Amino acid sequence: MSTFASDQPNALADQAPPRPAARTSLFVTGDFPRRRWLTLLLSAAGGVLLAYAWNAKLVDDEIGFSSADALLGHSAHGTPITGVLSGILFAFVTGLAGSFTACNIAAFGAVGPLLGQTPSLRGRLRHVARPLGWIFVGMAPVSAGYGALVGLVGTHLPQFSTAASKGLTPRSIQAMTTFGLIGLVMIVLGLAALGLVRDPLAGLSRRFPNAPLVLVGALIGGFLVGRPYPLFRDLFRHAANTHNPLYGAGAFLLQSVGNIAVMALLFVVLTYGVGGRLQRRLAAGPARISALTAAAFLVAGVFTVVYWDLRLLGRLGYIWFPSSPWS
Repeated sequence: MSTFASDQPNALADQAPPRPAARTSLFVTGDFPRRRWLTLLLSAAGGVLLAYAWNAKLVDDEIGFSSADALLGHSAHGTPITGVLSGILFAFVTGLAGSFTACNIAAFGAVGPLLGQTPSLRGRLRHVARPLGWIFVGMAPVSAGYGALVGLVGTHLPQFSTAASKGLTPRSIQAMTTFGLIGLVMIVLGLAALGLVRDPLAGLSRRFPNAPLVLVGALIGGFLVGRPYPLFRDLFRHAANTHNPLYGAGAFLLQSVGNIAVMALLFVVLTYGVGGRLQRRLAAGPARISALTAAAFLVAGVFTVVYWDLRLLGRLGYIWFPSSPWS
């Protein structure tokens, strides 16, 4: 009897179901998909294919320029910015026009874990507005800080370099470095969401639960540091020539606000249109949230690294990288 009593706890322990992994941050829920490596492979392949197929001329000229021209009522790239007020308007409008970028996929990964947590429409809208607010908290100091630096330093920054070269230029090196680092951060966040690496935000998230969203905002703000988009270069030139750090900070911040405005609208439409159905599907399989988050970060991260580093080096002849017929 005593032997049975001493063995019984061990037997019950062997039969008990394994305890689920604990959530360590907003993006790492602990409910990992069973086919983690397949998710990784498909997401990485999607990022590479997107980098191969991406047509910057189509996005910048046909979509970006046309949208900015329609909103401003004149040629955005061909008309000089004449003053502070026109510069403010130009910053916001060109931010809207430049929002059609694959990097914004990462923002869907930031909001994805929150879409299925509340059944009511009002609650879903609140859960969309809240992460966007924290994304803005992370984005604002980066965008405004860089704009203030442009206003102080002027045209001496590498991003403004107009040096003509068949090889790497200061501007291209800054773009490669900036987007390469942003892409690597996204990849690490995606791997952590799949449970393939330790969550780098676990310790920080224990004290500041919204730290992952602030980080996403900082990454979005960092797009301006590397972006060679022609309309942004017009804004850069005007901010640099004013030598006014306050104007530079405000203009660059509005550029980023315009950049995520379309994204915010899409989130609202998504919440109104399919929020209930999506909530039920995510609630039926918590691991789907991790898969959605990981795929968003991995596709965006792999695309960013491949497009801004490998593809650029391939176009300059340093390495081989396949070129699409339409690029």
